[in-house]
Amino acid sequence: MKLEDVEVFVEAVQVGSLAGAARRLSLTAMAASRSLNNLEAELGVRLVHRTTRSLSPTSDGETFLPHAQALLEGRDNALADLRPHGNALSGHLRITASAAFARKVVAPMLAAFMARHPALRVDLLSTDEQVDIVAQGIDVAIRIAPLRDNRLVARRLADSPRVLCVAAAYRVKHGQPGTLAELSAHDCLVISGTSHWSFVCADKSVRQRVAGRFAASSIDALYEACVGGLGIANLSSWYVEPALASGVVERLVLADAEPEPLGIWAVYPTSRLVPHKVRVFIDALEQYIQANPSRPAGQAGGKSS
Repeated sequence: MKLEDVEVFVEAVQVGSLAGAARRLSLTAMAASRSLNNLEAELGVRLVHRTTRSLSPTSDGETFLPHAQALLEGRDNALADLRPHGNALSGHLRITASAAFARKVVAPMLAAFMARHPALRVDLLSTDEQVDIVAQGIDVAIRIAPLRDNRLVARRLADSPRVLCVAAAYRVKHGQPGTLAELSAHDCLVISGTSHWSFVCADKSVRQRVAGRFAASSIDALYEACVGGLGIANLSSWYVEPALASGVVERLVLADAEPEPLGIWAVYPTSRLVPHKVRVFIDALEQYIQANPSRPAGQAGGKSS
């Protein structure tokens, strides 16, 4: 059994097509098809259902998939230990993060990280949609939100304190709330589909209904709306701290409550044989966050599933 053939199978299942696997592995479509045929002949079973446009694993393919992934991870980990240049990484690392966090934290961190690992290729998917990391073949997702999918494994990298922000233009025209109860009478800038914000009040977590004339799926859009005086925003400190320091927006402090912090999580498909490149990237991102005062407040080490 050739590991190159196993890699074609794993990639094809992850992306849902043999053509997609061929592109990721820099192979021709014919070479990828040959590899898959060789693997099926070697194992004596049919691993995938193939059509002209899609591919899905058979029951035998689903049984073999975790073993195939373990074989590839074992190869990568063995090469990492034997590599003469210490812990230098190679291969392809696929990451996803929200557009704002990718732009303000992950991309700046990657500049030095990739300089230390010149043989590593990185694909950073910046999106505010919560993607299916298994289906899209993502190695690690950075998420700043309560975790919903308990099939995944997560490591908490840091706290993400949140800050109520308001522009002087809004405050002068509409005033500002002094207590949590008064917040509901003001225009709040919310993520689309959001009806409540979470606060800590007298050491208890409470949910406050909020609404306003403007909602968006993008943190960047909410920030610009706040700067323009459209309402009050509830933003992560790593995002808004420079604007607060320069006076572009002002911190709004309530007398009886403060925004509940979120967690920054590194999420990956399985805890079994986590690739060396993923472990090194997560460690480096955690260190970067802790080393930069304008980044999220560090509180690392927690794990969840």
